[in-house]
Amino acid sequence: MMNPFALRERRHHGQRLAVMLLGVAVVAAIPATALFAQGQRTPYTVVETGRTFAALQDAVNAIGEGSGTIQIEPGVYRDCAVQGAGDVGFVAQVPGQTVFDGAACEGKATLVVRGRSTRVEGLIFQNVRVPDANGAGIRLERGNLTVRQSWFRDSEQGILSADDPTGAVLIEQSTFSRLGRCDRGLSCAHSVYFGEYGSVTIRRTRFEAGRGGHYVKTRSARVDVSQSSFDDTGGKTTNYMIDLSAGATGRIADNMFVQGPDKENHSAFIAVAAEGRAHSSAGLLVSGNDARFAPGVRWGSVFVADWSGDAISIGPNTLGSGLTKFEKR
Repeated sequence: MMNPFALRERRHHGQRLAVMLLGVAVVAAIPATALFAQGQRTPYTVVETGRTFAALQDAVNAIGEGSGTIQIEPGVYRDCAVQGAGDVGFVAQVPGQTVFDGAACEGKATLVVRGRSTRVEGLIFQNVRVPDANGAGIRLERGNLTVRQSWFRDSEQGILSADDPTGAVLIEQSTFSRLGRCDRGLSCAHSVYFGEYGSVTIRRTRFEAGRGGHYVKTRSARVDVSQSSFDDTGGKTTNYMIDLSAGATGRIADNMFVQGPDKENHSAFIAVAAEGRAHSSAGLLVSGNDARFAPGVRWGSVFVADWSGDAISIGPNTLGSGLTKFEKR
């Protein structure tokens, strides 16, 4: 649910937000306590062959280096899998009624993927924690990744990737809730963190109530974040909403941002090349966004903070009181 402050925004912003969240409404409306318990002996079906499996890893192995879709019955599963090859889809039979709860393969994530491509649709990932404090719903190590209408919550990280400069990531109509951490003397975890990927596209997706780190952190050379919402009102010790750590081209457009009162770093909403200029940010477009503070926030901040020195294009954005449009650092 949007916070009361965001609900008072102008009507056209409310309508835009309703559209962008429509795809995740089915998932968000079903609490974990209402989900079915796992009752099937063979809940995983490879659609192309009709074969069924009791363990997710067995279904993945059956696809091997080929292409296939694993349809998953409703239920709560303490299961995980490693995809080492091929093109695999992990698809809920009923979106929002299939929950992966806590299991992690290789001490990394519920799904560890390094094939040609991976598709995830309609699944919920929750409560993933591992010894190095980077427990994720998905650990992406190689290949293309598409995530649709899925929910990542209450874990150390939603999605974490290695480097693949030829790979592409698409996330749409999904929700990332109560993720991230920056404690215990370890490197921070984030709602999503992508390494040196060729491109990262996020659209019609919601980020909310982070528990540390950034909401979106990426070292990708090209990004496209659009029609999404970043609600930090319930966040705890969070940092930037979007961190383009090494610089990037592309666009950040038509999003809504609300910065909350509990920040580890409130100095900017969007950071460009804060960790060095590995990629040019020339032509990066930031336009059509609505950004402001949650009720009770007293400090000021900067909407876009830039360390790259490149010619970034800051178009029309609606900024709340106390928010500066742009600052070179």
